[in-house]
Amino acid sequence: MIRLFKHYVPHAVLLLGMVDFALLLLAGELGWVLRAHQIGIAPGAPAARAIQLGSFAVLIQMTMVAVGVYGPDALRSMRYAAARLLVAVSLGVIALSAFYFLVPAKTLWRSNLFYAMVIAIGLLFANRLLLGTLLGAAAFRRRVLVLGAGERAERLRQLGERPEAGFAIAGFVGMSDSRPVVEEAIPRGVLKNLTRHVEILGVSEVVLALEERRNALPLADLLRVKTAGVHVNEFSTFLERETGRVDLDTLNPSWLIFSDGFSSGRMLSSAAKRLFDVAVSLLLLVFTAPVIALFALAVKLDSRGPAFFRQTRVGLYGQPFELIKLRSMRADAEADGRPRFAARNDPRVTRLGRLIRKLRIDELPQSWSVLKGEMSFVGPRPERPEFVADLEDKLPYYAERHMVKPGITGWAQINYPYGAGLEDSRHKLEYDLYYAKNYTPFLDILILLQTLRVILWHEGAR
Repeated sequence: MIRLFKHYVPHAVLLLGMVDFALLLLAGELGWVLRAHQIGIAPGAPAARAIQLGSFAVLIQMTMVAVGVYGPDALRSMRYAAARLLVAVSLGVIALSAFYFLVPAKTLWRSNLFYAMVIAIGLLFANRLLLGTLLGAAAFRRRVLVLGAGERAERLRQLGERPEAGFAIAGFVGMSDSRPVVEEAIPRGVLKNLTRHVEILGVSEVVLALEERRNALPLADLLRVKTAGVHVNEFSTFLERETGRVDLDTLNPSWLIFSDGFSSGRMLSSAAKRLFDVAVSLLLLVFTAPVIALFALAVKLDSRGPAFFRQTRVGLYGQPFELIKLRSMRADAEADGRPRFAARNDPRVTRLGRLIRKLRIDELPQSWSVLKGEMSFVGPRPERPEFVADLEDKLPYYAERHMVKPGITGWAQINYPYGAGLEDSRHKLEYDLYYAKNYTPFLDILILLQTLRVILWHEGAR
């Protein structure tokens, strides 16, 4: 994987995205040339329309990211690729229309845009067909040697067997005398030279997956492998990179303290994030005010109770604040006074509530909390104080998620399907900790774009 702004991007996705961008520029240029020949004018030099071609490529690719074109099935399923490409290009044309409205002097003609869109769909699909046939996702997998043969090694084997995995395990080396979980592991005592074994297997990375590291680190082996030019990684760091989450089962305070992350150099990023939150929340409140008012009236007509739902949530540094949403549940949803998580197909949700939850319209009033600075557009979802107190007792490091502002959308929301209960909270915490540890504006943009995928395909809809 390649690390961009503290976030890991698979090699296959990066290559696919770079080729796609070049093909989008080519499609825009071919559309222009084709139309110019049709009406009998000279097309001119491509440099003269660099802004038009660049805006076409950038906005189309942004919508491709947003709808999940670069997901795990990008090179494996042509049906998946075709469906998402069609949606992405269609949404991209809408985005381009808005851009051209704001910058009318730098536009492609409508006929150019139509030709470019048709050509782009063909080229982008051909790119996936070609790369998927000739290379496939497996061509980009790194070969990994695992030092260990216990439960952690078994977890890595299961992870490597997934179709979307970015690595393939070349072998296991048992580093202790205990009974191995991975039976095919080669005992360390059998290998005279571990570095030579790494070279024979063509390994590019060694992962340390020991069950007990105290007084058991094979320092001599690790030093020789490292000085031979092979990357050496620790189990928790490897899992974080490959899964996009912090693994609670193997997490310890020393790893959090000494690993890269939670950087103090966030002042500029935090200022930019706040400016973005203020500007976008103001615009959103202005432009969606009629929508909020319309659905507030519909909520009142659909069921008894107030149109808006207010509830205390836990925010930055554990401070409480009042969250406001359009009401989607019955007013007597907790008439017994017992707080409970919302569940899938929750019977307390009203008829209209199901619709506004799927479309995320109930979230729009939260822009007011963003404007006030109590929330951000991107961050961990804020929980109720009753749940937080319970989860902090049951889940380690739960309080650390409050070191960043809560958000309307977040890394957990786009990566984990909606669920309620302790186990779901545990999985979502792993993603929240990854976000808190690796936050950058780049990750925020990625999350904001992919939130559209969640809305369009109801992934995570509750």
